Amino acid sequence: MVVRLDGPGVTISEVVLVARESVAVDLTGEAIDRMNRARLVVDGLLAGRPVYGITTGFGALATVSIPSEKRAELQASLIRSHAAGMGPPVETEVVRAMIFLRARTLALGFSGTRPELAEGMIRLLNAGVTPVVPEHGSLGASGDLAPLAHAGLALLGEGTVQYAGVQRPAADVLAQLGIEPVRLAEKEGLALINGTDGILGMLCLSIHDAGRLLVQADVTAALTVEALLATDRPFADDLQVLRPHPGQRASAANLRKMLAGSPLVASHRVGDVRVQDAYSVRCSPQVHGAARDSLDHARQVVGWELEAAIDNPMVLPDGRVESCGNFHGAPLGFVADFLAIALSEVGAIAERRIDRILDSTRSHGLPPFLAADPGVDSGLMIAQYTVAAMCAENKRLAVPASVDSLPTSGMQEDHVSMAWGAARKLRKVVDNLRRILAVEWVVAARGVELRAPLKPSDQSAAAIAVLREDVGGAGPDRFLAPELKAAEDLLKSTRLEDALAAAGAQLS
Repeated sequence: MVVRLDGPGVTISEVVLVARESVAVDLTGEAIDRMNRARLVVDGLLAGRPVYGITTGFGALATVSIPSEKRAELQASLIRSHAAGMGPPVETEVVRAMIFLRARTLALGFSGTRPELAEGMIRLLNAGVTPVVPEHGSLGASGDLAPLAHAGLALLGEGTVQYAGVQRPAADVLAQLGIEPVRLAEKEGLALINGTDGILGMLCLSIHDAGRLLVQADVTAALTVEALLATDRPFADDLQVLRPHPGQRASAANLRKMLAGSPLVASHRVGDVRVQDAYSVRCSPQVHGAARDSLDHARQVVGWELEAAIDNPMVLPDGRVESCGNFHGAPLGFVADFLAIALSEVGAIAERRIDRILDSTRSHGLPPFLAADPGVDSGLMIAQYTVAAMCAENKRLAVPASVDSLPTSGMQEDHVSMAWGAARKLRKVVDNLRRILAVEWVVAARGVELRAPLKPSDQSAAAIAVLREDVGGAGPDRFLAPELKAAEDLLKSTRLEDALAAAGAQLS
């Protein structure tokens, strides 16, 4: 499979394929033609009036005119000086997404770069060469300067890269692979770093993962409904349409599909003294659905960004070269913060469901902590502690980063988005949510099994069967951490979704 990079038309799925599956990338002829036409505009400006980033310095040094013999040096110096990040390296998938998306902007033909620049970035991707990019350095305006500069160093044959799982000097790896370093021309150093591609890449990956997690949250919630002998009546569609939020209706529909035909649910429809279930059970579609609607908004914003030209200055088809603010990360920072808040709450309500199953005073007949021999055995007690710790961390991570700003570059860049930080913490929230849902899966599945001889729905039985392939059921206490990790890994795979589809539960 090859992703044909034309500039416009890139999808979140393609970003994920390139970032995680190392799918090959190729430039279209149309993209090459656009870049060549824009480069002619830049070449025509070299002997004329001062143009920011082409014949002048950068940021607060924009008033400094650069003589022609030093303009190529200026571009390489920019990359070296801006590669000033610190901290642990960013994940390989994020760096690959960032490089792919930077090549996407260049391919639009509004940056004035030669095709060789995008082609060089694609050569790194296709060869499996990943620049080492430190975590700290981007403020989200003017884009991801430091992270993109570290990536740009590799194009020059400088800095450090990871290849075949080992960190090595870029010069050595490029020489081994027969890849010639790129020599930057005017404007090209600036075009390499003036983008929000790291932020956008992280958002694409997080949106992809969040979409799957929100379906999985409906699955684990349905298992909890059965484990707690709760009712499915609040999820009826005629109740959902009274509050017609699309995410809520979709979540409730998933719960109905999961619980359809459940003997456990049917067993207490008559004679149950309870009038209502707790909010954490009854209101699952409202919380999960609100997160779904937030995710849909994030997808819309990211869709716009995947069509956008992010650079400064922009080279326009009529020959103008204009400064702009398209590199500001506010649109992405906002939705990263929105998603962190929403997904944090999905984890928070799942934690309440987990606690309810484990508490014998509220679980309607299940043993304390689902232990085989309560007192001798602690059962799944501490799994809830672990979930509570992750929920507490998610609440801290849900504090918005995008409301912060620190001025830089001698007050020229006096309002920055902090969107990189927003996207970084969103990734942690996503990972924590997956672990929280993994624990709910383990807890609820054991609770359902302890209701025997009553049986769950066929769909829930399929979900439990997948879990039991890697995680044991009830019994005396044993080393629990590997089982929770196995459940987490299952949620990363498609095995749960495949099993549910085979059982006739097409969830969305």
